[in-house]
Amino acid sequence: MMKPPPIPTGLRGRCPRCGEGHLFRGFLAVRPRCEACGLDYSGFDSADGPAFFVMSIVGLIVVGTALWLEIAYEPPIWVHALVAVTLSVGLSLAMVRPLKGLLIALQFDNKAEEGRFKP
Repeated sequence: MMKPPPIPTGLRGRCPRCGEGHLFRGFLAVRPRCEACGLDYSGFDSADGPAFFVMSIVGLIVVGTALWLEIAYEPPIWVHALVAVTLSVGLSLAMVRPLKGLLIALQFDNKAEEGRFKP
């Protein structure tokens, strides 16, 4: 069986070894193991990586949109607030799960599971 590519597999939230089983049991909770191949997920930990990338990407998008909006239309402050809150919450919720799956898949691909390098 060929190993699936880590980027699309992680972004889809699939098992990094077989590409078939689901990685998540809830919105962000990682399953204990793959239901298809039995890979133990307990050694994987994305920590704060997804949050860092989400904050960085969403921050750039929100600030860029606010600058463009101000220069192009000069709207009242409530429009800025509405756009910023909507973009921040929507993009954050849309991006955090795929990025967490991606980081876990890249950990597997690079053999960086927790405890693998203990002496």
